[in-house]
Amino acid sequence: MSGYQYQALKPSGRTTKGVIEADSERHARQLLREQGLVPTRLHPIKKSSKRTRMGAFKSQDLCLLTRQLATLLSAGIPLEEALQGVIQQSHKESSRQLLTSVRSRVLEGFSLAQAMQDEPRAFPELYRATIAAGEQTGRLDMVLERLADYTEYQQQTQQKIQQALIYPTLMILVSTAIIGFLLSFVVPKIIDVFKSSGQTLPLMTQILLTLSNGVQTVGPYLLIAVIALFFIFKHALKNLVFLHRWHQTLLHIPGLRYLIISVNVARYTHTFSILFSAGVSVLETMRVSASLVTNLVMQNAFNHAALAVKEGKGISNALSGTHFLSPMAIHLIASGEKSGQLAPMMERAALHLDTTVRNLIDTAMTLLEPLVIIFMGGVILFIVLATLLPIFSMEQLVT
Repeated sequence: MSGYQYQALKPSGRTTKGVIEADSERHARQLLREQGLVPTRLHPIKKSSKRTRMGAFKSQDLCLLTRQLATLLSAGIPLEEALQGVIQQSHKESSRQLLTSVRSRVLEGFSLAQAMQDEPRAFPELYRATIAAGEQTGRLDMVLERLADYTEYQQQTQQKIQQALIYPTLMILVSTAIIGFLLSFVVPKIIDVFKSSGQTLPLMTQILLTLSNGVQTVGPYLLIAVIALFFIFKHALKNLVFLHRWHQTLLHIPGLRYLIISVNVARYTHTFSILFSAGVSVLETMRVSASLVTNLVMQNAFNHAALAVKEGKGISNALSGTHFLSPMAIHLIASGEKSGQLAPMMERAALHLDTTVRNLIDTAMTLLEPLVIIFMGGVILFIVLATLLPIFSMEQLVT
């Protein structure tokens, strides 16, 4: 079967759009008429146009469809019917088109993992590799539940960071706009009054005047330069050599180093646990887990660890050589390796790191808000004092 995108008229006269599966265009029109619809436009969904049109799933959409599919499969519903159920529950046209294409390939005899290979942007490598292992071991529903849990955790962490950054970001933007307005329009007029009186301006006022003149003369050029540097930097990050050096630099910043390592090691151990428990081989598990590490320096270190395991070294010893895992995590992995409970021990290490990351984010966000308020308040206080000092000086001269 193939997927067809249609536009049709309802009995009420309203227009509706959607996707339908059929053996041919004629069959698709027949199915639509059986539903009481009058097709006005119908065309097949082509793979090439579909891929460019749909792109990647949002994390919440991927999480939702994974949970729905896992629930339906756990209830004993066949894969084809489960996919059809998820398609019917989806409210987004792009999601329905993508899932319809996946279901069509499943009906053609491909496995679910193979059907997802055509959409690497929508279904990440971790997703496809885990589903392939779940299909081979006959534990697809369990694997999908684990994937849904992991995706939900990633989404919650991301939302937590975004929500925590809203207030400080808003404060910085508003304060910057106010300071820019004061330095550009208000301060120069007030200072001109004091200068015309012939009095000697206090040091703080002179500094403020210099800053105000700088904002008026150099400000626009500085803003253009900052925007240009941002785009140059963004383009430079596409170069792997520059990106590697940048990632290396980030790992030399004390506080940031700890956060980057904690987040990436948590991602690595979570992925390792999911894949290995699903029945994926150790080397493939380590390869896929390393590919999800966002820091290139760390990614290379984990790839070297996989090579060491391939040459006969123990997993815990190989990972210890990366110098990124804590002694406790290494101890848990070594215990799991010896007892044959590697996946559960990896999960324990991942959960411990999750707690560490969440506490770190909470602490950072708790400190960030008052620091932003203090800094911005200090800048505004400086402007106010620098403006008022000449007035106090004039009053003293009068008295």
